[in-house]
Formats: sequence, C-alpha cells, structure tokens
Amino acid sequence: MTGLVLQNVSVRFGRRGPWVLSGVNGMLPGGTVTAVTGRNGAGKTTLLRVLAGVLPASRGEVVGRPAVVGWVPERFPAEQAWTVRQYLNTAGRIRGVVVGAAAIEAWAERLYLTPFLDTRLSELSKGTAQKVGLVQALLVRPGLLVLDEPWEGLDAATRSELPALVHEVIDAGGVCVVSDHRGELAGLRPDAEWRITDGRLTVLAVAAEPQVIEVVVDAGEVAAVVASLRAEGHTVRSVRPAEAVG
Repeated sequence: MTGLVLQNVSVRFGRRGPWVLSGVNGMLPGGTVTAVTGRNGAGKTTLLRVLAGVLPASRGEVVGRPAVVGWVPERFPAEQAWTVRQYLNTAGRIRGVVVGAAAIEAWAERLYLTPFLDTRLSELSKGTAQKVGLVQALLVRPGLLVLDEPWEGLDAATRSELPALVHEVIDAGGVCVVSDHRGELAGLRPDAEWRITDGRLTVLAVAAEPQVIEVVVDAGEVAAVVASLRAEGHTVRSVRPAEAVG
C-alpha cells in the first residue's frame, strides 16, 4: 500500500453550522503510525471518522483509502442482540470472509475474551466491549487501522498487547492512525504527529527514539573519536576498557 492523501478536507454539520475541520491536507504513507492529538472537541474524532470512511467530508476528499479499513471508535456500540461470537462472524462476512471458529478463538485468547464469546454484547463491560471492537477491526488484516482513544477501559494486559497489534498492520505495509489526548502513545512509536487545533491541522516533527551503539577503537584513537562524535551531535555516555565490553 502506498498510503492515503487528504485533499482540502473540511467538515461541518448542517449548511450553516461551524466548520469542525477546515482545509485539512496531509499524507499518510504506508507502513507508518500517525498520532492525532489535540484537546477534547478540537476535531480529532471527526478527522478519524472521515479517514475511516464512516463520515463523508463536506468538502475535499480522501484519496487512496484501502478496501479493508479497521475502525475502532472510542466507545464500541455494544447495545446489540448478538453474542460476541455471532457478532465477529457477521463482521467477517461483511468483509467478504467466512471467519472460522479457530480464528475467532485465537483472537479471543490473545485479547483475553475467551470467557465472553457466548455473552451478549449488551452484557459486556466497557473494556470488554472495546476488546470486541479491536478484534472486529483486525479479523481481516486492514490496510488502514483507525483507533480513536483505544486505551479507554482496557485492562493492563490488553494495553500491553496494543503496540504489537498496530505494528503487525504497519509491518505489512498498512497505515495506522490513532488519536490520543492522555499521552499514552509512547509504546506505539508514532512516525508523525498531527495536532488538531480548532479544526485545523499542524504536522509536528516526532523525535526519533534514541539508540545506544557501542564502538570499539584503538586506545590511541579514543580522544579523536570522542571529539568527532560529539562534534556531530552525538552523546558519548562512557569510555571503558575493551575487556569490559560485553
């Protein structure tokens, strides 16, 4: 997948309503995670809904949206009559795939849903319903995964699994877009941050995660190598004898 492009996307509700999004332009390359941040009410959820295709733009368009989109709203709509197992089977069929029992049970085990497979959605807690939302989005690997505040209500074990789920999508060339207003993005290692302020987009640079590299040099070259590394902006954490290097 090459990615998605937003072209002058604007949204308002009603012909005379205020613009919730105004002239948003941006690119989402394949194999990347983009964080959407901003205060509550800034337009984050509206942008995510447009990206996922569940809300049409009033103006502009999204180019390159893939055939399979995984959409996980902040609150999964659990007031439905199906059991978890029935719902996931139906979600697969909507995507044109008959989901086998083994696949559903494997996802349930991974996200600690097994005891709830035959429970009605309306009887689930918010956190458990949110897990169902994650599974339905991932049953068929999406080319675009859109997550709106995905940590809400999840237990610690599922929170720790979320980065792996995201990176499985992007490692296959997909795109992930995730909103956050609580500063919980560190484990996802986003490639870009889109800040929404009063419906307008600012693309912010994301600092690369620092890496530690050990370098072995001749004793007579230590001072010159240290000076060269520091001149290039690197941090030299320590100098020690070669036998101390593991």
